[in-house]
Amino acid sequence: MTTVIFACVHNAGRSQMAAAFFYALADAGKARALSAGTEPGERVHPEVLAAMREVGIDLTAARPQRLTEELARGAQMLVTMGCGDTCPVVPGLRRDDWPLDDPKGKPLERVREIRDEAKARVGALLRAEGWQRDGALGGGTGAGTAE
Repeated sequence: MTTVIFACVHNAGRSQMAAAFFYALADAGKARALSAGTEPGERVHPEVLAAMREVGIDLTAARPQRLTEELARGAQMLVTMGCGDTCPVVPGLRRDDWPLDDPKGKPLERVREIRDEAKARVGALLRAEGWQRDGALGGGTGAGTAE
């Protein structure tokens, strides 16, 4: 099974959204996701909780966690969230960077846009790697439904 780590600095927004969509849309027998940060915050941003709740994903139990060597052990891919020079690096992992804005403090309308972009990028990754759950990803946009 492939493990993908979605990482940013605080693990309180973008990486939490991406990992949640990954779990909602991926075939659990093929791939799994973790999310972590280099300087984890105390909680997931409230605006992220609200935006994800709108699409049926409850992140109230999610807690930011530190990206450690132990956590990264066994992972094959690291997806960073556009945090530039402060993005984490894990030697030996295949790496991609998604330039997503940090949703912290942004108006809900902007957080929705970030959420939808994260979902589309997760969908594209799942399709490209063949990790999607049957029926989880709809046609053209890759948005699918998260239930």
